[in-house]
Parts: sequence; C-alpha cells; structure tokens
Amino acid sequence: MFYRRPFVRRRTAAAAALTLILALTSGVQQATPADRTAVAPSTMALSGYAIQSTAKVTDSAAAVSSPGYPAAGWYPAGPRSTVLAALLAAGKYADPFYSTNQKNIPTADFAVPWWYRSDFTVADTSSRTYLDFSGVVSAADVFVNGQQIAGKGAVAGAYTRHELDITSAVRSGTNTVAFRVQPNDPRKNLTMGWIDWLQPPPDENMGIVRDVLVRRGGPVALRDAHVVTSLAVPSLATADLTVKAQARNDSASTVTATVSGTIGTASFSQDVTLAAHETKTVAFTPTAFPQLRLTSPRVWWPAGMGEQALYGLDLTASVSGTPSDTAHESFGIRDVKAPLNADGARQYSVNGRPLLIKGGGWSPDEYLRWDRTYVEDRLKYALDLGLNTIRLEGHIEPDEFFDLADRYGILTLPGWECCDKWEGQVNGSEPGEKWTAADYPVAKASMAAEAARLRDHPSVISFLIGSDFAPDKTIEKGYVDALRAADWPTPVVAAASDNSSPITGSSGMKMTGPYDWVPPNYWYNKQEGGATGFNSETSAGPDIPTLDTLRRMLSPAELDTLWKSPSAKQYHRSPSSTFATLALYDAALTGRYGAPTGLDDYVRKAQLAQYENVRAQYEAYARNAKDASKPATGVVYWMFNSGWTSLHWQLMDRYLDQGGAYFGAKKANEPLHVQYSYDDRSVAVVNSAHAPVSGLTARVTLFTTDGTQKYDRTATGVAVGGDGAKATALTVPANVSGLSTTYLARLLLTDATGKEVSRNVYWLSTKADVLDYAHTDWYHTPTTAYADLKGLSAMAKATVTATATTTTGGDGTSTTTVTLTNTGTGRTPALLTDVHLVDAKDTPVLPVHWSDNQVSLWPGESTTLTAGYRTADLHGSAPRLRISGWNTPTATVTG
Repeated sequence: MFYRRPFVRRRTAAAAALTLILALTSGVQQATPADRTAVAPSTMALSGYAIQSTAKVTDSAAAVSSPGYPAAGWYPAGPRSTVLAALLAAGKYADPFYSTNQKNIPTADFAVPWWYRSDFTVADTSSRTYLDFSGVVSAADVFVNGQQIAGKGAVAGAYTRHELDITSAVRSGTNTVAFRVQPNDPRKNLTMGWIDWLQPPPDENMGIVRDVLVRRGGPVALRDAHVVTSLAVPSLATADLTVKAQARNDSASTVTATVSGTIGTASFSQDVTLAAHETKTVAFTPTAFPQLRLTSPRVWWPAGMGEQALYGLDLTASVSGTPSDTAHESFGIRDVKAPLNADGARQYSVNGRPLLIKGGGWSPDEYLRWDRTYVEDRLKYALDLGLNTIRLEGHIEPDEFFDLADRYGILTLPGWECCDKWEGQVNGSEPGEKWTAADYPVAKASMAAEAARLRDHPSVISFLIGSDFAPDKTIEKGYVDALRAADWPTPVVAAASDNSSPITGSSGMKMTGPYDWVPPNYWYNKQEGGATGFNSETSAGPDIPTLDTLRRMLSPAELDTLWKSPSAKQYHRSPSSTFATLALYDAALTGRYGAPTGLDDYVRKAQLAQYENVRAQYEAYARNAKDASKPATGVVYWMFNSGWTSLHWQLMDRYLDQGGAYFGAKKANEPLHVQYSYDDRSVAVVNSAHAPVSGLTARVTLFTTDGTQKYDRTATGVAVGGDGAKATALTVPANVSGLSTTYLARLLLTDATGKEVSRNVYWLSTKADVLDYAHTDWYHTPTTAYADLKGLSAMAKATVTATATTTTGGDGTSTTTVTLTNTGTGRTPALLTDVHLVDAKDTPVLPVHWSDNQVSLWPGESTTLTAGYRTADLHGSAPRLRISGWNTPTATVTG
C-alpha cells in the first residue's frame, strides 16, 4: 500500500529456515538429551493460553513456566490470539467496531510484555520433543517447565519459524510452556502493521497468531518435505515430480533410516545413512523413480478455467522398521509464468493460458482473529464477484487460508508490506526505522519460512518481495537466496510498484492509485491508473456501506455528521490525514447527483455512485486486456474487504453486506458480458470463458429519464473469442437528438436462441466529467467539472411487485427464488432495484449469494433472482425480501 503521508499448519519446515534460526539462537542454552528409542511420531497444537500482563505478575519466569502455577485472574486466549483479541473475547472492552469505542482502550496496557502460558501432556519421555512455531508478534522469551529455552533475540519477527528441541525439559504427564511476548511496534519490528487501512489496534497485534506445535518422534526427523513439479506446457500431457525432504539425525549415533513415500498410487523408497547429528537432503527424482513421471496428470486450474485437482504426498522415515517421523503435503500440478510484455507489464499465464488478473486486496480481521468460516465466506464472495486473485500485502494468513484458495481456485499474490520496518531501509526513520544488522537474518529467515510454507500451494502464483519500493541489493539477495533454497516455483516480483531490483529486475507492475474518488471515465485513460498494464492497487476510494451496516457501526450523531459534514474527520475512514475526511467523495456526490437531503438519500446516492464506478474500473481493464497498444494485464481493487467497520476500500463491508460496489463488480466480471465504454462510446462484448462464442446479438437503447426511447440499434452475428477476448459490436453516436442531460442506456446481449445472456444499464450525461491530469498526485486526479446526473432525482416512482418461494436442502442451506416485475403503467424504469434477504427482525441474512441483484427493469419486464444462504442464519424465522431501489418505494414480501 502506498505510504500515506501527514487447521493445523502443515507439518514440514524449511531446512534453510531452521539453519538461519539456529544461527539466530547462538548463545542460547539448547537441550542436549540422550538418544531415545524411536516411537510413533505425533504432532499436536497447543489448545490455548492463559495470558496476563507482566505488570501484574511478580513471580519469576521459572515459576510462571512450571506446571501447577496458579494463574488465577489470568485471561483465557485461543491458540492463535493477540492480547487485545483475548481481552475483547473476555468482555473487558466495549465493541471496538462501534463508534469510537476503540479510542477508549488504553495503549499503556500494551507497552509491557505479556505472559502466554499453556500446558500440554505427554504419556512418557521415550521420544524426542520439539516446539515448532511461528507467528510471534513481535518477539518472545520461551520457557518450558521452568527452564529458558530461547530468548527474545532469537525468537523475533512475525514470520520466522522456530523449532526448539525441548526433550531434556519434558517430563511424563503435565508440562508447561510459557512465552513472554514483547510489545510490538511495526515501525521497529519486522512484524505486521496497518498503515492507513484502518485505525490500528492499541496493542499493535502483539501476541501469538499462529499455532504452536508440540512435535514428537524418534531419532530421525523429517523436515522440509515438498514436491517440485514440471508440467509439459502447452500439451499438459506429462508432469515430472521431484520429491525432496531433509532427513536429520538428532541422535549421537550413526543411523540408517528408510525414507518411503506415496503420491496417489505411486510409491517410492530409499535408505539414507546419517552420522550423528547429520542432516541430508533426500530426493526422489523421476529419472531414478519413473513412477514420478505422470502421464495425463490432473492439472490444477484457477476457477473458471478447469478443475482444482490436488495431490497428496506422504513420507515416513523409519529406523529398524519403526516409524521415526512422518510428513504430509498437499500440492497441485500447474505451471505459472509471468514475463514482461512489450510494454514492460507483467503478463501472467497459468498452464500456458494467459489471463487478466482481476483481484482485490485482502485484509484480515483487525485483531488477527482466525475464523475459518468467515474467511471461507469472503473467498466465496470473491468467486461470486468473478475475481480470480487475492493480493496479500503482508498479513500473510495461516495455512488454512491457502488451503481454501487451493480448493476454490483463487490465485493469491502474497508479499511483504510497505510503510513500516519492512521498507524502513528505503525511507530512513519514516515510516519505518532504518535496518540494523540484527534485522537482515530475521528478514531472510522470514522469507525462508514463508517460502517453505507456501511453495506447494498451487494458488500462490508469485511472491512480492517489495511493495511500494523494491528492496536494496543486500536485502534482495537474502530474499532470493532463501527462495532458491526452498525451490520456490513461481515468479519473484521486486515490488508492487513500478520499481526494479538488481536480481529480479523490473516489477512489471504499477502502483499509481488512485486511492480516492475519480469519475468512471477515468478508468479508460491510458495514463496514470487507467486500464493499461498491471495496477497492483487502485480504486476510487470510499465505499459507503449499506444503511443496515452504518447503523451498526456509527452512533446517531456520527450518522448525522456522515451526510451533513463532508469536511469532518471520519474515525472509520483512516488514521491518515490524506484520507481522514470524505470531502472529495462528497463533493463529487453532490456535484453529480445533487446535495443529499438526508441520511437515506446520501446512502442511496452512494450506492448508485459506487456501482457505476467499480463497474467501470473492472470493465475498462477487461476491455483493454487484448488491446494492441498497452494492454491491461492485471488490476487489484484496493481493497477487496476491510478488517473493520470502514467507510472506504471495500467491495463488501465487515458484516458481509453487499451494496453498489459489490454488485457493480459482479456485473462487470460476469463470464460473458456486454458493456459500454465511457471513452469512445463503443458497445463491446467480453468473453472471459475459454471457448469462443458466436451468433450473439447486441442491442443498445437510450432513454430519457422518464423512459422515452431516443435511440435503438442492434448488431447481429456478433462473435467473440475466448480467454478474455473482446468484440466491438457497435458504437453509440456522439450526439443523439432529444436526449435529456441525464439519460439511461440499456444494453442487452442474447445468444443464438434469443436467450438473454447479459444485461447492463448505465446512467449517463451529455455533460462529461472533466479530469485535470496535469495536477494528478499520488492518490487521485482532480475533477474540474462533473457529469450532470441530477436528472435521476426527477424520475417518477416505479412500481415493482415480487413473488418468492424458498426451498431448504439437507445440507443446512436454503435457496429463495424471487421474481420481480415492473408493473408500472407508464414508461419509467425501476432503476437499480435491490433485494435484501432479511429475517423477522429486518436484519440482513449474511452471507448470501445472489444470482444477480440491483437490477433495472422497464415497465412490463420481469426477472427472476435466486439467493443461497445458510438456513441457520434466519434464526428460526421465515425468509423475507426487502425490496427497494432508486425510484422504487421500499416493500417487504415473505419468501
């Protein structure tokens, strides 16, 4: 993000990461147990913690970390929890998402270390025992059963992975591990910060946010298991698999281990002899093991391009016939390339097929709370919106996130974040402090650990080693060395911005924004953030939620301020002074649609404005994807979602409610789509599916706001290729006689049978928005004259009737089908008619997946929509449909 000035995890770890961590722990007392007999290996995650501030604990670390310590008055915390997340769960503070409640949480409480204490049980001490973890924010001293195992100088950085041998400290029965977690400052530590996305949490996310594993096994440990795949492209006829792992002898004697594995029906095995404390790489190549050369492999594809086939690798290291350790990895077979095109833009292809990256920027929960269902709901929304990619700028989620992305076919672009310590070496002391010698090994260990964790996920198509800036040559070398050591299989990108670095070269991306309001026609320019090249983060800024959500997040006084005071600072916008107000957005809303007359009017105008703007952004990039001059190769909407209750940068709100931004994106990204171009008035058909389509008919009709038809043209026999190809069907004249200043354009696309396959309605003006490109800055381009859409306010009321039925499945889901009909007797269309599924208390049922929504109907027209949702979310009531629209009175029917 551009700096704003004034499950249980997978069971393998990278040997490179462990080597670096061992280097970091020099001087720390390490356990040196006697050799143990090999036993059945096992792994368990700590189930949770008791936590307390060190300011309130006077007992020694040895006492706190000993079994039986009376942690009376401590707070319970989950296995992945920041300090504040635990305190919120305990009810210590009021809902931080409402109003300015978060301001009342004292930051001083988090200026001292906090204890995290947990017990685990082992039946006996006949095996070796290790603590395996990452996700400590920002650093920690580690103790087991009264002994210090590692210090905060070694256990530092949110992404570094640590394996600590605690065999000598473990006893039969109850054992205790305690972490003394240090305060976090993302300007000083290589952890996680929030930049200007939201108001940062008072604890700065200090805590333990990934699982801590207790791993037990015999004398030979398996680590770093992974599969290197080589797919024949473009035939996809064969795939070579190379299996690698580190076999480590943790005993004081020479040991011969048998390492055996399976992938599907293929099995393989070899013996390896290890000297005392020796580590060797064990490799199974298709040359030595022909069963690893697959014919007609099941290939993993992004959603909409094919199936999401996954394979499983299982490895076992046995000593004298007894399993000593095991490892499991899932992986996909796919090929990712991203060369620079003739214009220097990065063009991704998967399995030999180029694709336009259509993405959104991901935000985790502000307090880094992991909720698998909530994450899965948001990823399903991404598919519903027709997106194919999620970008993670820092805040790289746990393994389950990438497991879900693999399953659903959603591509991911993880990388390091900007504007804190990660890029502090570029900007000196602001916004992050300059790196010290201690930071370089932490950064390299972070890269090694994340590379090992992510490399087998087919959904991961790159790693961005920089965000706003590329790393300098020293830091880049550390990253690249770690990636190469981990057999990283996909392109490494220097930055999300237009930067380059000595090893990885040009990023092939741009980060030109905008981040605040611009009009829809902005996206069609071929300069700045317009539809050319690969824009890694861009949007028209504010995304005002629905009225339902606004009432959940703002006080009555704040709701008044929202629509009455454009220059007021909005706590739910950003801590950045640049984005503190909605002044630019509100000026545009008033200039284009007219001054709001109340909160309801403000919100309904906002939904209309966000629909047209988000639709235009994605449509412009899709139209230009195959452009002969400076094609568009990727666009990431900034942002896909927000980690809290926000007034900007989100396609849906925190509660998963859907407004104009959501349905504008959904409309733009439908697989076969007819669209209007703001720059040259062309009507284009874009086909994102693989197969070409022919025999289409495209029709465009222009109306005055009272529904009087002024222009109508049809193009028949339209054919369009696949994989994002575009066909221009016709062009609307520059001047059409009799049009009102504000007018409507209805686009219809039918197939060879006459069935409607795409419908798109625009509200336009004979007076265009005028942009001042000469005064573009890093976050927007000024608008010097607004399109006149005020005529929409004079539209007559339209009558929309509805009938609905609901069916309930045996899987806990229900489907409500609603048919909308414009039964008005005049000519006036019902513009942007919205259907909200609600329960008996008129509370939205969320999440919900609509086949379509926010539709526009002319008199006599009908459409049928379906909504899928979890039956339990009705809370026992019958489904109800709240129907409203720009010029449609609100009514509710029972489904």
